[in-house]
Amino acid sequence: MPSLRRLAAGPDRVVAAVSQPDRPRGRGRKRSASPVAAEAERLGIAALRTESVGEPAFVAELAALEPDLGVVVAFGQFLPRRVRELPRTGYLINAHASLLPRHRGAAPIARAILAGDTETGISVMRVEREMDAGAVALVRRTSIASDETAGELEARLAEIAADAILAAVAGVAADRIVWTAQDDALASFAPKIGPDEARLDWSEPADALVRRVRALSPRPGAFASFAGERLRILRASALPTSGDTDLPGTVRLAPLRIATGDGWLAPRVLQRAGGKPLDAEDFQRGRGLPDGARLGADEAGG
Repeated sequence: MPSLRRLAAGPDRVVAAVSQPDRPRGRGRKRSASPVAAEAERLGIAALRTESVGEPAFVAELAALEPDLGVVVAFGQFLPRRVRELPRTGYLINAHASLLPRHRGAAPIARAILAGDTETGISVMRVEREMDAGAVALVRRTSIASDETAGELEARLAEIAADAILAAVAGVAADRIVWTAQDDALASFAPKIGPDEARLDWSEPADALVRRVRALSPRPGAFASFAGERLRILRASALPTSGDTDLPGTVRLAPLRIATGDGWLAPRVLQRAGGKPLDAEDFQRGRGLPDGARLGADEAGG
């Protein structure tokens, strides 16, 4: 929502914000507005809701607003041509969380961390039929910290995206925007994280496992099974081996660490099913992991 707030505070009028319909939320399952719709209403902006942005009646509603430009941020619906070309400019712009053409797709932040990238950024592009393949007008780069989680990086990139979108809108308004086609030969893809990708494979090196922990924190959270339940690891660091011969997945204490295919993974924040995230010291004070236990040995039940 930083982009919506920044645009609302900018020089150009935001005629409407489009979001998903109100849905049941929380423990009481009471229907309530999406965060975007709620924020739009707080800002005094018309909040439009739709299950399908391409539905003819909704397209007519959009057209009646006579928008000059459309801005898309993490919308999550396919945008048909009649919507893409509806604004006066004839196009929509989108802030994608990667240095395009690298990491096109639904999970660019997690995939960048998994790949060991040390840099990422925001690419403001034109929205086309092919996902994240449109021409790029503006790029903002940022380093990825060695211990940064996907959640932390996402929050930083949201602020960078807001600044980039505002700059791009100003460029469009002044008719000084320059679009550069992407080199499709350099494209890589960032599909949505699948459920099996969250399971930690202790035969992998500690460095790779730490990247997985970072890439999946806080959601869905990397996990292993222990005593028939799912144990999430939300922060971790890698430690070198010192002649140890423990099988991958073996727990050792002082400090808490888990043997991997190469090195040790030291959990820093853990969470049992139904419990709260706890730092390793607090976790061990409760029903902690015993010395010599093997995580993942009972994967079928995890």
